[in-house]
Amino acid sequence: MKVRRWYGEKRLGLTSLTIAASGMLALLIGVAFAVLLWAIDDANSSTSARRASRSALVEAGDMEQLLLDLETGQRGYVITGRTEFLQPWQKARDELPTEIRRFTTTTTSPGQHRAAEKIARGVESFLRDYSSPLVERVRRGDPAASGLAETAEGKRRVDDLRAQFDQYMTSERAQLAAREAAAGANGRQAVRAAAAGLAASTVLVAAFTVLQHRAVVRPVRGAASAAEHFAAGELGVRIRPSKVAEIGALGGSFNTMAASLHDSRRRIMESVEAVHRRTARDLHDGAQQRLVSLVIGIRLARELIPDTETAAAELLDQSIADAQTAIDELRALASGIYPLVLTVKGLDAAVRDLASRCPVPAVVRSTYARRVSATVESNAYFIVAEAVTNAVKHAQASEISIRLELTDELCIEVADDGIGGVDRATAGTGITGLAERVAAFDGTLSIDSPPGGGTAIRARIPIPE
Repeated sequence: MKVRRWYGEKRLGLTSLTIAASGMLALLIGVAFAVLLWAIDDANSSTSARRASRSALVEAGDMEQLLLDLETGQRGYVITGRTEFLQPWQKARDELPTEIRRFTTTTTSPGQHRAAEKIARGVESFLRDYSSPLVERVRRGDPAASGLAETAEGKRRVDDLRAQFDQYMTSERAQLAAREAAAGANGRQAVRAAAAGLAASTVLVAAFTVLQHRAVVRPVRGAASAAEHFAAGELGVRIRPSKVAEIGALGGSFNTMAASLHDSRRRIMESVEAVHRRTARDLHDGAQQRLVSLVIGIRLARELIPDTETAAAELLDQSIADAQTAIDELRALASGIYPLVLTVKGLDAAVRDLASRCPVPAVVRSTYARRVSATVESNAYFIVAEAVTNAVKHAQASEISIRLELTDELCIEVADDGIGGVDRATAGTGITGLAERVAAFDGTLSIDSPPGGGTAIRARIPIPE
């Protein structure tokens, strides 16, 4: 049997397939985790920025309060001349350098830093150029120090600085809102990206699982099933091709081995059939013909002996009977080895002869109208003979039906009305022999045997052109 080469195209190795899928999965998971880490880092940065903005707002509020303390303390002293009003002014003046440093160092952007330095210079200018000289003039008793012009100048300076504080805080709040909005948008984008990465990873895992099932699990199951049928004697079973290199190599090796064993068994069976035919012919043409000649000679000798020689006559009669029995037994032996009618008249006649000699009534229905190869006919005959023998021995049947049908394949059916319950897994060597004979010619064997419903054995053997 010529084995066809299954795999002509380039195949992907299982190791390469696994590495590629694992690499893609690792890449997707890595990207997903990178996006998550970026989102976490962005959230942390946003949180830090919010804290910085809040600190800047607090420091701006403290700085503005310090300005108000300077202005209210100085104004109270100017109006009343009482030194206790100078206590908040003096405290604010002492704390001003430290507060300016804290105010300018907590800014959150270069623009805000420039605005904070401008405000700090304005507050310092207010203290240095207006508030301190005004307090000194009041201490010296200058009546012009409490005039309307000085008071208006102080209010103008404070209003201008407070406007700068308002602008600074408004800008800081706007930046804080922008950072929070950006952080929220980045967080949502990161969640979407991570969800997409997770979904892609899930799809990849599912796709790889399906691919692995189709490329590995299913072929391995097929190989296991083929090996199980192969072990049961079905040498015609083959493993379907696979694009995975390792599975494909396994299937190719299995198919080559199965084909080799299949061919070997067919050649052995053909050799056995040839030996059977030769042995049956030798028995018929040799020993059987000599026994026939011997019987004829003994009968001629018997006719030459007078009836008065009763002892000799009886001995010759007994010898003739024994020789005839030997001929009958030898004919039955030769027929069992390989029936002469099969060689001379073919399968249909041989099966009908077998049915006529069956101890259980057997009916033959046949559309076998032409001869096929002697090997196929011999194999089919012994399939029928084995099935009939099993039915006679084990089925407890009252009738056996034999059907032969020849088209592009030879269909054989042997059915009985016996007790049924035959199963290939528990059947004996008879069914195993049938399966081996059918498998040797790429045929199929099926058994339908419900308990109490009889047994039907069906075999199909392809007929080569």
